Amino acid sequence: MRVPRATTARSAYALGSSASEGSGTGGSARDDASFMRRALELARKGWGQTAPNPMVGAVVVRDGVIVGEGYHTTFGAAHAETEALRAAGERAEGATVYVTLEPCAHQGKTPPCANALIQARVARVVVAVRDPNPDAAGGVELLRAAGIAVTVGVVESEARELDAPFFHSFVEKRPWITLKLAISLDAALADAAGHSRWITSDESRRVVHEMRAGSDAVGVGIGTALADDPSLTVRDAPAPRRAPTRVVFDRAARLPVGSVLASTARTVPTVVVAESPPMARVKALQAAGVRVVDAPSLRVGLEALGDSGVRSLLVEGGARFAGALIGAGLVDRLVIFQGSAIFGAGALGAFAFVPPTEVERAPRWRALERREIGTDTMMLFAPPSGD
Repeated sequence: MRVPRATTARSAYALGSSASEGSGTGGSARDDASFMRRALELARKGWGQTAPNPMVGAVVVRDGVIVGEGYHTTFGAAHAETEALRAAGERAEGATVYVTLEPCAHQGKTPPCANALIQARVARVVVAVRDPNPDAAGGVELLRAAGIAVTVGVVESEARELDAPFFHSFVEKRPWITLKLAISLDAALADAAGHSRWITSDESRRVVHEMRAGSDAVGVGIGTALADDPSLTVRDAPAPRRAPTRVVFDRAARLPVGSVLASTARTVPTVVVAESPPMARVKALQAAGVRVVDAPSLRVGLEALGDSGVRSLLVEGGARFAGALIGAGLVDRLVIFQGSAIFGAGALGAFAFVPPTEVERAPRWRALERREIGTDTMMLFAPPSGD
């Protein structure tokens, strides 16, 4: 998952070389990359609307000029290629089509996009990345069999980063996990008295709500749930197609039935991931509409979420849970919003519960993006193990 806005970072799922597969015909590598990045911009317009499908964009180019554009607007709607071909009309014949994901080759909620491209008599198709879904893949072969030149792998890493949870779901049972931390200038999550509202600016909080809108679930540890009584809903961003599930990682199922999360569980799906919790607590939460997952370990609990359709999980705290996730190697992206206040002695460090490591052996997280948001600095990191 990405922070809402384009990123040029190399994805943890950019496997091998991103050199084109097959030379194809037509445009220069620079032109191909430029048109594909436009297709990625279009794909991002589907943020929060396409799940469980990926975000996909397409551009039709003839004689170096864009003559049609489209993107997957919402789950169940026409795919990007179909929209772009419709916009191009007769100008699609002999044109080059740029698409961020391999055109599908199967009949799903919509007809196969590969067939639509063949029927439009396009001359060339440029694909950013192959579809990992075995039920949908094979469009490249259909196109080539029809005599259409195909190039694969243009701006591949950016396309994989855009839809990272989608690609991740075909290699891992657990969700793609993005850990978001709002910290002070001295890297604290709360001051000495335990207060944490508000460390960062209104602008940063709006970005976080956009991140929520693009996530299948939003999670916190029980400490944060008890201290802040959050709602974990999307408010300062366009509403997603479906509200993200709220998840509390709570070994003993201590979440109060009168909390905002439990009392609104019948309106917005709410899950407590516990470990052999007292049955009385389980029954009380279930009576309030909360789903309780009893898992013997954090990973098993996460895999249970994956089994229920959660492909992307945005974790928003707190320090103990963040430490557990980092320590277990379960964080795929780390997003830090750093404010300008200094809390000083006694403040709760953001990484106070990460297992200690010697300087020489400390893992070096890779910086993918850095930008200013209001009075804050936003930083996006990938774990050291990624490509």
